[in-house]
Amino acid sequence: MSSLFFAANLLYQEYSDVALNQEIQNSQPSSPRVRRRILSSQDSYLQRLSISSADSLWQDIPKIRDSVTFLSMTREEQKLQEAKFELIMSEALYLRSLNIAVDHFQRSAELQEVLSAQDRQWLFSRLSEVRDASSDFLFDLEEEFESNMYKFQVCDVVISHEPNFRRVYLPYVTNQSYQDRTFQRLMNGNPRFQQVLAKLESDLVCQRLSLKSFLILPFQRITRLRLLLQNILKRSAPGSTEELQATEAHNALEKLIRDCNESVQRMKDTEELILLNQKIQFECKIFPLISQSRRLVKHGEVTSLEFNSMSFKWKVTTRPVYLHLFNDCLLLSRIREGGRFVVFDHASEYRVERCEIKLHNNQKNIFRVFLRDSAAMGRESSQDGKEAEYIFRTETQSQKLRWICALSSPKEEIDFWGVHGLSQVQCLKSYKARENDELSLEKADILMITQSSDDGWLHGIRLSDQQSGWFPKPNVQPISRNACLRNLQEEQRLKTARAKLQPAGAKGQ
Repeated sequence: MSSLFFAANLLYQEYSDVALNQEIQNSQPSSPRVRRRILSSQDSYLQRLSISSADSLWQDIPKIRDSVTFLSMTREEQKLQEAKFELIMSEALYLRSLNIAVDHFQRSAELQEVLSAQDRQWLFSRLSEVRDASSDFLFDLEEEFESNMYKFQVCDVVISHEPNFRRVYLPYVTNQSYQDRTFQRLMNGNPRFQQVLAKLESDLVCQRLSLKSFLILPFQRITRLRLLLQNILKRSAPGSTEELQATEAHNALEKLIRDCNESVQRMKDTEELILLNQKIQFECKIFPLISQSRRLVKHGEVTSLEFNSMSFKWKVTTRPVYLHLFNDCLLLSRIREGGRFVVFDHASEYRVERCEIKLHNNQKNIFRVFLRDSAAMGRESSQDGKEAEYIFRTETQSQKLRWICALSSPKEEIDFWGVHGLSQVQCLKSYKARENDELSLEKADILMITQSSDDGWLHGIRLSDQQSGWFPKPNVQPISRNACLRNLQEEQRLKTARAKLQPAGAKGQ
């Protein structure tokens, strides 16, 4: 079985890129000729990889292609088995890349000489354990395939291996920030590390791919695995045992990814609070900043407007105000030398309003904030129902919209079939979030757009995991109406399948 997958020199990075490009192509309008080609019997990401092995597709295996069983299967049944086979095939390619990451890079004697024990731990973390988990997973997938090449299952194998995935992926992903910082520090301040790494990356065994492309594989794989399971779920017959298993496996991977993201965010939140606590002072009522449940939602500089009682007009002050918005409070500060902040007001209850104020013929990018329990006004004023009012202006429209979005109360779950349902885009170029209210994007992500600015920023919800945030418009492109409808139908199918699984899960508790 392994010889079937390892006959070619293809690495997972190449497979992943081609697979994502094909997903993007399928979301774009196409001519009738192209559409017929896409829907042909050879439809698969793997078929377009141009690998040397003739057995890149399940139906390309001679024993399958020439069998009566295969010819008696419906087209939908064949597509389902192809979707399962892609999961096995891609895992084999993933393991091949992990073998190179561990054997060629992590265990390189030259590289180990230039790294301290701590740097090795931060740079590679539990990569070898991730490799072992993939090897065990593939072994069981191969056994399942060999037991019945026509009706093999994969979702039950995923479910049985989920605890092992959690054991290795959760700490590996949580280590991401240390990994990134360690890599940048070594590249900037360790010439010997740069030399050894350049030599290793030029070797044909890694096909001249960078170390970073190998280090990020586990992050990419668990996300890709969820999408592969989603594809199997879409092709499973409604109400079937396969649909139930696919839903359970998909939900398990979705929860693992969510837990990984939350673990990374908790570490980031703690680091931000500790750093900020060292830079902040209070000229109003002091409260402890560091809290286990507190996280920074958004921060940035705005311009304050003050009311002139003589002219009864609002005017712009030259002194900027820095806002720190947490999940449970808002801090207003003045900036001091050395990056320090002096808090002059804060509140745990606040609200935001859009407003239009004529200011030197400029009414753009202004919003109003009310503090219900303002520290500057004192407790008595708050009890009397008085609110401290502030009006701020930003440099761009997107900054204003992002502040209003962040300061607004959480909205109810959006109905995807509503007015926004057909306003969808697909990511063409990955994007790494730089601010807390931004959304990191991976190539081929589908997003429903909820807001847009005139200076090139969009706010959207990713359909695959319901995560939302802002991202730059040049990184995405609109998709066809038919693709939008198909995405909504598929999302509804997933929700229906999850609803069927919920009672079964409740019974088992």
